[in-house]
Amino acid sequence: MAKTNGLGKGLGALLSENKVSPDEVAVTTGGLHTVTVKKNTKLPSCIEVDDNGGLWIDPNYLKPNPKQPRKEFDQKKLEELSDSIRENGILEPIIIEQISATEFYIIAGERRTRASKMAGLTKVPVQIRKFDEQQKLEMALIENIQRADLNPIEEAMAYYNLIQMGDLSQDEVAKKVGKNRSTVANAIRLLKLPADIQHALSNGDITSGHARALLMVKNDADMRVMYGKIVGSGLSVREAEAMAEQLNNGARAAKKTTKKQVRKDPDIAIFEQNLRNVFGVRDVNFKGTTDKGSIEIAFSSKKDFERICKILKIEN
Repeated sequence: MAKTNGLGKGLGALLSENKVSPDEVAVTTGGLHTVTVKKNTKLPSCIEVDDNGGLWIDPNYLKPNPKQPRKEFDQKKLEELSDSIRENGILEPIIIEQISATEFYIIAGERRTRASKMAGLTKVPVQIRKFDEQQKLEMALIENIQRADLNPIEEAMAYYNLIQMGDLSQDEVAKKVGKNRSTVANAIRLLKLPADIQHALSNGDITSGHARALLMVKNDADMRVMYGKIVGSGLSVREAEAMAEQLNNGARAAKKTTKKQVRKDPDIAIFEQNLRNVFGVRDVNFKGTTDKGSIEIAFSSKKDFERICKILKIEN
């Protein structure tokens, strides 16, 4: 069977080539796929329905979901997806929501929409649904996370927005997206980094491991010193974690005094970091030994306090 040559052509060209009746439209969907769809007066005028009840629309009517957590799209991956769509068509409908007579938000499927335009498709399969603001974010977030398409900061912002918008706990968000609570907590902690360091993480200049090591540093000036070392000297994550411990133990001050600094037991340092992950806070300090000592948990908001109490099962 020969491939259709309708890609990139206007609707008029498709009509004349396929010689369908006035109430039908021949639609090129990519590759070998061409379907005949009928106008349905119960739907918006720009939506067409095929003989199996499937809905189709010109992708130019579709606008990005305002709650889309992903801000960056890999051009090479889009081109690869476009090539696949050109050969095989779109196998899964794009989920959309109507916002006016000729405008629709893409709730799930923005990459497929962009790639379809690149492939020259004149119609794409869709499902029309109605969503509230929280559902828009949830749909886009879950779709992107399942496809591992978000950078660490986009993922963190999506979790944070979902918590704020839905007044959800980290546990509830974790269940919605199929992740461990500690994964959500660690992601959200990345938002405590300065804006330029967040940008470096988004761009891939540093890794999530480096970012977590930076969050271990208690002093902001020390964090800046360490960030410079990571970028300038190419510190590994393990080296960055070791440097964070040295800075927290006064390594910079040691240059100005002959006093010997006591290095914290590595097991204690790991225990502190685990507590930070569990409680989703930046500052946890273990003093003493496992025989006798204390644990200090610092928090910076009422929400942090309430979360800590909930984890400890304490009524506040």
